[in-house]
Amino acid sequence: MDWIRDMPDSAPQTTRRADYRPPAFHIDTVELEFRLDPAATLVRARLAFRRNGPGEFRLDGDGLTLLEARLDGVALAEERTRLGADGSLTIGDAPDQGVLETLVRIAPEKNTELSGLYTSGGNFYTQCEAEGFRRITFFPDRPDVMARFTVTLHGDKARCPVLLSNGNPDGTGDREDGTHWARWVDPHPKPSYLFALVAGDLVAVRDRFVTRSGRDVALNIWVRRGDEDRCGHAMDSLIRSMRWDEEVFGLEYDLDVFNIAAVSDFNMGAMENKGLNVFNTKYVLARPETATDGDYQGIETVIAHEYFHNWTGNRVTCRDWFQLSLKEGLTVFRDQEFSADQGSRAVKRIRDVRGLRAAQFPEDAGPMAHPVRPDSYIEIDNFYTPTVYQKGAEVVRLIHTRIGPAAFRRGMDLYIARCDNRAVTIEDFVAAMQEASGVDLSSFMGWYDQAGTPELTAEDRYEAEARRWVLTLRQSLPATPGQPVKHPVPVPVAMGLLDADGREVPTRLEGENEAKAGTRVVLLEQAEQSFIFEDVDGPPVPSLLRGFSAPVKLKGVAPERLRFLAVHDTDPFVRWESGLQYAAGLMLGMVAGHLRGEALGFDAALEEALRNTLRAAEADPAFAAEALALPGEGFVADQMEVAEPAAVHAVREHLRREIGRRCGDVLREAYQALSEAGEYRIDGSSIGRRALRNACLAYLVAAGETGLAEAQYREAGNMTDRLAALSLLAGSEGSAREGPLADFHARWRGDDLVLDKWFSIQAMSSRADAMAAVRALYGHADFDLRNPNRARSLIGAFASGNPLHFHREDGEGYRFLADAVVALDPINGSIAARMVGPLGQWRRQAPGRAALMRRELQRVLAVPKLSKGTFEKASKALA
Repeated sequence: MDWIRDMPDSAPQTTRRADYRPPAFHIDTVELEFRLDPAATLVRARLAFRRNGPGEFRLDGDGLTLLEARLDGVALAEERTRLGADGSLTIGDAPDQGVLETLVRIAPEKNTELSGLYTSGGNFYTQCEAEGFRRITFFPDRPDVMARFTVTLHGDKARCPVLLSNGNPDGTGDREDGTHWARWVDPHPKPSYLFALVAGDLVAVRDRFVTRSGRDVALNIWVRRGDEDRCGHAMDSLIRSMRWDEEVFGLEYDLDVFNIAAVSDFNMGAMENKGLNVFNTKYVLARPETATDGDYQGIETVIAHEYFHNWTGNRVTCRDWFQLSLKEGLTVFRDQEFSADQGSRAVKRIRDVRGLRAAQFPEDAGPMAHPVRPDSYIEIDNFYTPTVYQKGAEVVRLIHTRIGPAAFRRGMDLYIARCDNRAVTIEDFVAAMQEASGVDLSSFMGWYDQAGTPELTAEDRYEAEARRWVLTLRQSLPATPGQPVKHPVPVPVAMGLLDADGREVPTRLEGENEAKAGTRVVLLEQAEQSFIFEDVDGPPVPSLLRGFSAPVKLKGVAPERLRFLAVHDTDPFVRWESGLQYAAGLMLGMVAGHLRGEALGFDAALEEALRNTLRAAEADPAFAAEALALPGEGFVADQMEVAEPAAVHAVREHLRREIGRRCGDVLREAYQALSEAGEYRIDGSSIGRRALRNACLAYLVAAGETGLAEAQYREAGNMTDRLAALSLLAGSEGSAREGPLADFHARWRGDDLVLDKWFSIQAMSSRADAMAAVRALYGHADFDLRNPNRARSLIGAFASGNPLHFHREDGEGYRFLADAVVALDPINGSIAARMVGPLGQWRRQAPGRAALMRRELQRVLAVPKLSKGTFEKASKALA
């Protein structure tokens, strides 16, 4: 057919939340039939449709070759079809209901974008979130079109012995021509972004789970042959997640089978497709020889996250992509709570806050700042961000803190019951919480609709004669792109009062009848509020934002109070936070002096804090490891109006050397005492001991004791200790690094996930020759730009994890990143767009560096046929 095509638009189009309209047509059922071939897969789709409102019957498509189109069994006339320049298909004069059948051809082996149906290692995989299904067949590819899917797969039995899709299996069969087929039926309606297909030569690690109602569920993790012995932790995490969701939220799995398939070529961490989760191998495969403690913890978190999506994301999904945090923020909150219940809640909270500050706070302060619920986008993939995920989870936690756990559980029950099998909005979630709790939560929508990180200050005074203590809190929210005027948001401040000896002071707010012991929550709702506490015997020390009760910056706490709280506070988060902020303040002062040419000194309080931490480490070694760490270079730079990465690095390295030198005796003693013997274990205590031991090693190596790291590398019985030692050696200026780096490469060259670590530790090295080494690694035989994990392991690790060399005065770090983005964009625009972010930091750099960063952004934007995602990121970074 000579299909009619629309003229292409001259520039990428912006999609706006205010323009949302319900779909003109709904799809009730979908029957898909695939004849799998790497070069030419045929996809036949039968869509039972019905009119929902005014408008044309338009189906999204991208890169599809249309072979047939039939309406109610009759071939469509040419004048009733129109192919748009964007790949869409519009059916003219469509009836109010009917069955549309299309046959298309696609080429999975040429799909380097890894969106839609693609091949990896000879197998077939899909990734359809957010808009990948349109690369498979024509469909109204939006989350508020929910349909029941039946899928039949045909493939060569020798090449594809395994044929998987969503839902429950519904028959298989062989054919005389060497092919076979399998049918899958999903009884639950779902949007197209949750469709999944996996086919190829895979093997399953199997287990079973019996739900609380007695349903027997088959559990399968599908991996490449040879990886079967690396799935035990993932399976254990899945089973614990299923049990936890039943016990904590009353949510039971609803199919007969739960499949996970692992693939090394994957843009994301994992995908929650109904009944068939597709995972990056990074978040499935682990054994002590190849995976670190962090890898084990990451697997637990991501397995739980994708499983929890079964209800918060699948059974209840988002109406449009602006509501993305409805599923992602809520599910991150749920996976954080799950992980906190598996180990130390305090340490989990500290690590989550570290991650929030490292990724989301800078996003809030930069050119890509956007609300948890954005107002517009050019490429939706660009809004899979720390703001939508991590800050979205913090907003859910705000509501949980405000109404309490019992009311939150009632709200979840109501939300699921009311919204099951529907595509809904953030307002629906907040309304359920409000109704279940009886608390007006309307003001919390400000957290969803305003970008930026609120800043809090606190003042207090003690009125001895009246025995009253008055706390005055103030909040402000800096302007962000497109939002110059801000309004106060509700900030739950969990707090307690300590006396001069560090004991908790029972508190009674004005108007209350009885004093309350322990932590209480006061709600700051205005730009400024005062809270009056009665019957206070003496001036207390306030402990604010316990458990990090709100995603804000608390500024202006006096150093002497920070030192007191770091020693005495009964809340572990505030104790850690106070030590961190004290050290950060000290480092900022040293940076300022260093820039003035002053010699670098040392604060004896740091030595005292380290010795105190090690003395008390046995009670909670994981917490001690966190408390021992100096603030990161990025965290300190973020406190500066104009960042000076080289000066921050110089100060931090000086302090690390001095601590290692001054505290060498207790650090060596602790290092030896924490030596591990026996079988590797991944319980919280064992992980904490390894973390503390390696923290001690890092200070000793900083003071010049590289021999300890060399010995640990040789003798390590697990990847956690081996990689910790190698990372320290890789950053050392001497020759001790060469042998271990060569040995590690030779030993693990055949394991992609382990080799990613080899690339990353060199990319983040602060050695003088690091830039040349990174360039050389980019040309290394084992570097593959087409593999997202490998690209992130080198390019992403350098740009985000090596501020010293990324921000070189000659601009070479910026040129390297821009070169990589330009090379990657035509291969995989989604990954290229995510790499642009560090160049957007130019506003906070000195004028010379800022000009160099802008130049590289302009060079990226000048590339012909730039992908929508990279165009959006680069243009916003320059705006």
